[in-house]
Amino acid sequence: MEKVGFIGLGRMGRGMASNLCRKGFELVVYDINPEPMLALETLGARRANGVAGVAQAADVIITMLPASPEVEHTVLGPDGILANGRPAQVVVDMSTVEPKTTDLIASAAAERGLTVVDAPVGRLAAHADRGESLFMVGASDEDFRRVLPMLQAMGTTIHHCGPVGTGIRTKLVNNYLAIISCQLNAEALALSQRFGLDLTKTLEVCYGTTATNGQLKINWPNKVLRGDTEPGFTIDLAHKDLSIIIAAANTERVPLSVAAAAREMFSLARAAGYGADRRLAMRGDRDRQAARARGLETSVSNGPAEA
Repeated sequence: MEKVGFIGLGRMGRGMASNLCRKGFELVVYDINPEPMLALETLGARRANGVAGVAQAADVIITMLPASPEVEHTVLGPDGILANGRPAQVVVDMSTVEPKTTDLIASAAAERGLTVVDAPVGRLAAHADRGESLFMVGASDEDFRRVLPMLQAMGTTIHHCGPVGTGIRTKLVNNYLAIISCQLNAEALALSQRFGLDLTKTLEVCYGTTATNGQLKINWPNKVLRGDTEPGFTIDLAHKDLSIIIAAANTERVPLSVAAAAREMFSLARAAGYGADRRLAMRGDRDRQAARARGLETSVSNGPAEA
C-alpha cells in the first residue's frame, strides 16, 4: 500500500484524512494549525514538520487548501512539494481553485517527472466526516487507477471527468448552479412571504413542477426552513467560488450575467457583515423584513459544496 501525505486539515481535510487512517493507509500529515495534526496522531497518522516533510515521505500527496495562492505556494514554492519531491509521485489537489492554477501546477510537475490529479470535492463537511464525499476527478487513466483506492476510502461517489483539469472545471459548473440556486430560492421564498402565502403549500406546488431544484427540495427543508441558519458553506466561500467561476468564464469568453448578478448579492451580504458569520449566512436583502416577520430567514444552507 502506498504511503499517503495529506496537507491541509481544515474542516473538510481533517475528516478525509481521518478516514484514510481508519481505512488502514499509512498517512503523514501537515497543517499550519497543530491541533488537527495532534488529533490525527491518535488515529495513527505521523505528523510532518512541514510541506517538505510530507513531500519527502509520501508516494501520493493530497492537498486540501483554501484557494489558488495557497495551492501554488504549497506545490511550487521553494519549500514546496516539487522542490522536495521525486519522479513518479502523484499530487492530488482537492482544493477549489482557478483552472489556470491546476494547469500551472500540472505543467510544472510534469517537468520534474511528477503528475497531478485534480479531484475537487462535492457534498459537505459532514459527508467528509462519514467518508461519503463526492469527487470530480481529472486524471490520466493510469493516475486515476492509482489514486482510486484513496478516493474510495474518503468517498462514495467518484466521477472520472477526463484528463487533468477537467475535475476543477466540472466543479465550477456544479458550484455555479448550486450557488445561484441559493440566491434564487432566497428571493422566491421571500416573495412568497410578502404575498402572504402558506409556505408549506407553496413548496408543495414548487416541488411538483420543473421550478424545483436540489437546494430547495433537499437542503432548505433540512436547514434554513427548520430554523437552522448555521452555514455549512459561508458567504465568503460562495463569493470566492463565484469570482473564480466568472474569471474562468471570461477567459473562455462565455458571458455569465446571472453569475455576475448573484455575486453582487453575495457582496452585499459580505458588506453587511455576514461573510464569515457562522450563525447566519445570507438573507434576501430586498425582503428581509418580510421574511423576518414571518419567521423565514433565507440563507446559503449547506449547498454550494453539495453535488
